[in-house]
Amino acid sequence: MSTAPRHVVTVGADLFADAVEAQATSVTRVDWRPPMPGTESDLARVAADPLRRDANDQALAAMLGVTATLVDVVPASKALDLAPGQFLHAGPPIAWDRASGPLRGALMGGAALEGLVDDPEAAAALFESGSNVSLEPCHHRHTVGPMAGVVTPSMWMFVLEDPATGRRTHCSLNEGLGKVLRYGAYSPDVLTRLRWMRDVLGPLLQRAVRAVRAGGGGVDVTGILTQMLQMGDEAHNRNRAGTLMLLRDLAPAMVTSGMDSADVAESLRFIGGNDHFFLNLAMPACKLALDAARDIDGSTMVVAMARNGTDFGIQVSGTGDEWFVGPAQVADGLYLGGYGPDDANPDIGDSAITETAGVGGFAMATAPAIVRLVGGSVPDALATTRRMHEITLGENPRWTVPVLEFQGVPTGIDVTRVCRTGILPQINTGMAGRVAGVGQVGAGLVNPPAEIFPMALARLAELARVRG
Repeated sequence: MSTAPRHVVTVGADLFADAVEAQATSVTRVDWRPPMPGTESDLARVAADPLRRDANDQALAAMLGVTATLVDVVPASKALDLAPGQFLHAGPPIAWDRASGPLRGALMGGAALEGLVDDPEAAAALFESGSNVSLEPCHHRHTVGPMAGVVTPSMWMFVLEDPATGRRTHCSLNEGLGKVLRYGAYSPDVLTRLRWMRDVLGPLLQRAVRAVRAGGGGVDVTGILTQMLQMGDEAHNRNRAGTLMLLRDLAPAMVTSGMDSADVAESLRFIGGNDHFFLNLAMPACKLALDAARDIDGSTMVVAMARNGTDFGIQVSGTGDEWFVGPAQVADGLYLGGYGPDDANPDIGDSAITETAGVGGFAMATAPAIVRLVGGSVPDALATTRRMHEITLGENPRWTVPVLEFQGVPTGIDVTRVCRTGILPQINTGMAGRVAGVGQVGAGLVNPPAEIFPMALARLAELARVRG
């Protein structure tokens, strides 16, 4: 009687599996790797936490239960109670002395926009002195900002609301691509565009959104996200379908707003020619969902990933408002014109809230064309979405991937799964120039610094130990 195995399961290096297959034996290769170094005891402690499973189920359900509706457009001074001299920025907290070039450039331009200085170059001394100015993360005021994420009192903000709870989140209006404030540019044409957005676009959108709300409840942002993922967008670096659907919903009310027809026409051209306009609605929609999952004892689910151009930080449901921070990385991707890696600033922006919610880089399989912007190949896009399922708690049945048999996008990044597998979240991102004033230099793919997940895990283990 033969004792040769009919089937072999192998773990680790492929050398043994190749040798067995060469002997005409069926092999199943298990993609296993050891946990991140030094995390073994913390993983064991958190895995044994009796709160963890139910807490994560609660966090995921809370997030999936949220719908986001665009209900208003108002200045930041009103929406966020932002006073003169107060500036919001993307990412975890940071002071001027550690701020990156693009963040400094955006703050300088913002100071000129608010009339605190006549020349943006003069704003550096204002921020260095710290007198009559303050910096605060957008996330601390239920807000998100793309790239530098600078918000000033006179900027108009999208206001999104969950109808079931009344909870709200916010985001500024999108300026377009290239030399724009969020990429750290502050030239006269940048400021001219921002003043037009303040004086014309913001008031027009306010009238339109309020009219749509009066007629039927507001713009269903979650519904647009659901549709755009079926139409080739991934809601971070590709928002073409989402922008056009938003324009479809708002254009009639814009035309009948009573505002000057030339202003309406210019606004329609601006939005229609700016494929990223919907990004500034996708981001607060994702934040609105994730905020519902905050502050659940024992939950290991990540509720925010954000970068300020110097640091990359995450927040976790079970650890409150604490940030776990490491150095932001430079993206690997494609560059504009003659720019190259030496010109790029480390990763920046709150827009990774999209990946935190399961779209963006996690939904690359919905938008294979994105590889032409950020690099890689179509098989890479499909493999990325599949890989992200290994570090998430579940799927989002509302946001599905047609090419993967309408499987829900991977949702709910789990600190323990990241530490156990060593797989890091994948983010699609734009790249800002390292020097203030340059603007966008490219787009690409980036991961968080690996060490921030063991930091969060250690804190979760400490809390579990205290609870006994």
